Amino acid sequence: MGGMEQQSLFDRFDDEPVRFAGPNGAENPRDLELLSLLRDNREQHLSPYAFRSRDSRGRRFPEEKCAVRSDFERDMGRIIYTQAFRRLRHKTQVFFNPQNDHICSRIEHVIYVNYTATTIARALNLNIDLVQAIALGHDIGHAPYGHSGERTLDACVKRHDPDSYFQHEMQSLRVADLLAMRNGKKGEGLNLSFEVRDGIVSHCGETYSEFRLNPDRDKETDAILSPANAHRRMPATLEGCVVRIADKIAYIGRDIEDAARAGIMEFEDIPPAIQSTLGSTNSQIINTIVTDIIHNSLDKDAILMSEETGQAMHELLKENVRRIYQSEKIKKYEARVKNTVEGLFDALLTAMSDPEKAARSGNAVFEGLAEYARSYPALDAAPLRIVTDYIAGMTDSFADKCYETIYWV
Repeated sequence: MGGMEQQSLFDRFDDEPVRFAGPNGAENPRDLELLSLLRDNREQHLSPYAFRSRDSRGRRFPEEKCAVRSDFERDMGRIIYTQAFRRLRHKTQVFFNPQNDHICSRIEHVIYVNYTATTIARALNLNIDLVQAIALGHDIGHAPYGHSGERTLDACVKRHDPDSYFQHEMQSLRVADLLAMRNGKKGEGLNLSFEVRDGIVSHCGETYSEFRLNPDRDKETDAILSPANAHRRMPATLEGCVVRIADKIAYIGRDIEDAARAGIMEFEDIPPAIQSTLGSTNSQIINTIVTDIIHNSLDKDAILMSEETGQAMHELLKENVRRIYQSEKIKKYEARVKNTVEGLFDALLTAMSDPEKAARSGNAVFEGLAEYARSYPALDAAPLRIVTDYIAGMTDSFADKCYETIYWV
């Protein structure tokens, strides 16, 4: 873990605008003009409800445009080259078993969301670059151990400051806006476009009864920074709404597959009424929901589901809560997560009371925290904030290792 994001050689592709030069090194204005015309022509033929790159509210810090890629394409590159994105492959979705390659990890979930959202967006003729940037970045701030880790970390924070919080949607925006570093510039984060940042913080996939998603096009730019309701409000673009619904679709059946491997639930356990509407396999369920959304959303400024399919999906999500997320096996897993995260939080917060002592402690965990604190991008950040961000960035296995290093004698 230790330290903030380090720039790789690949990152230069994201940081430097691509220029076209002739044999003498001079830029070729005809190439630049042609590329601009081709991009404008592609976007001209999108749905009237699609978001055009030229209409973006822009970045927090102005940048020179890239001749080859739209702003949203560049955002996508910046996201996938972050350490936060790479760590998702070792973070829990629902179940965690590093010895079982078939258990879904957080990065696989992100890939499924990206694929599902792209399928819907392409059928509706929306801006695929924007959809993919949001989908790939929507979980980069997720805590270790899935939602169990998120809930425990939130409780730890509130125990020390009732006005503070931990939400993975807001944390993903925090990673994008502050914690991820490029070009060695502290405090500027990835400098993503507003529409991508908005889609990331508004992606909430845990609202089960949403059958109609209308973009909140009049949303104030600063509204996405509000911890009280930023993640509850609808995205400002139809593309963001697509990712929000795809987040649910991606895990509804996939979680049952993992539950079957864990001996908790089988597809045949799905109530017959739901099976008759959605299907009895993950692929059938996804196909039914996706085709229903496309059919009902074509040529409309909303993402819509039929009442029958939407209600069936709602009932299946509630069934998953009852049969999987509230199962005895998951409850025992959550007890272990609670002990680990609380133990880490308390020990690291205590260590932050004297960072210099922590750096000289000879304990690799406290030394790593001290290094992280030294390179932290925000000046005068409270120890509570630094520790929260440090734990949130951990993978499951790294968190386990840190806990063992601190507490095992």
